[in-house]
Amino acid sequence: MFLRACLFLTFLWLIAVLPVPAQNVLPANTSSSSGQPLVGAAAHPLQLSAGDLLELKTLGTSDPDLSPRLRVSEQGAIAVPYAGVLSVSGMTADEASRAIEARFREQDVLKDPHVSVTVLEYATQGVTVAGEVKNPGVYPLLGSHALLDLVSAAGGVTPNGGKAVTITHRDDADHPQVVNLASKAGSISTFNVDVHPGDTIVVSHAGIVYVLGDVAKPGGFLIENSDRLTVLQAISLAQGTNRTASLDHTKLIRRNGGAREELPVPLKQILADKVADQMLEDGDILFVPGSAAKNALRDMESILPSAAGAAIYHVP
Repeated sequence: MFLRACLFLTFLWLIAVLPVPAQNVLPANTSSSSGQPLVGAAAHPLQLSAGDLLELKTLGTSDPDLSPRLRVSEQGAIAVPYAGVLSVSGMTADEASRAIEARFREQDVLKDPHVSVTVLEYATQGVTVAGEVKNPGVYPLLGSHALLDLVSAAGGVTPNGGKAVTITHRDDADHPQVVNLASKAGSISTFNVDVHPGDTIVVSHAGIVYVLGDVAKPGGFLIENSDRLTVLQAISLAQGTNRTASLDHTKLIRRNGGAREELPVPLKQILADKVADQMLEDGDILFVPGSAAKNALRDMESILPSAAGAAIYHVP
């Protein structure tokens, strides 16, 4: 019995003195949604602003009034007990703590104050994601996240989303940053944009031109706002017309205000370089009918449903 007790005590001593193997712990917010490490992934110090709820803890005193909960006013200030109004907008919680301690000393409230400030509620620490995303809205940004994380949180880009994403920083609204999502394959550097609380992310809208009817690859073709697409280019993207196409009856359906109008397109002459090529606009529908009379005479009302169900392709 004595020997068993000695062995047990020896076992406990070994547990206490032997080193414990280190565990691999992945810090929060150090990778993007793509699984790659973020560049400069240190979290931004969150700044106090109107609407935030703060909890003050003043050590070394039994006065409960010196450890209140305070809401930051619309003017960005708090009413510090016995010390008056103090502006804290733009400060971090640590900076606010030091500012309150300094105010206590100035007002002779406490000679050697020690104050901690905890933010219970952040009212305006979100990032607005708008434009061509599936779920636009305001998303909280507690910690560090890359551009792709915010776009993914908003459900990703819609089929009509463009390549350009504009990031407007709250502290520098006059100098928005434009990022091209069509970066080189395998590169994530484009998405490692410094996103701060209060920033606005807008995914651009890509124009779309539909080429329907008797063509090899009917569908909708996305174009960027800065790009131009002509009738010949659109036909080329649709991989050309079929042999049965009635080129002389090609028509263009275009928005004109709140209505749509139907315009003739001399496609046969354009292909023969006898007539100048025409520029297309966002939302245009280029319809090339088949040679059968019933196809050539199809009206606008019968063509529009085909555009609604057409496949969408990105222009290379």
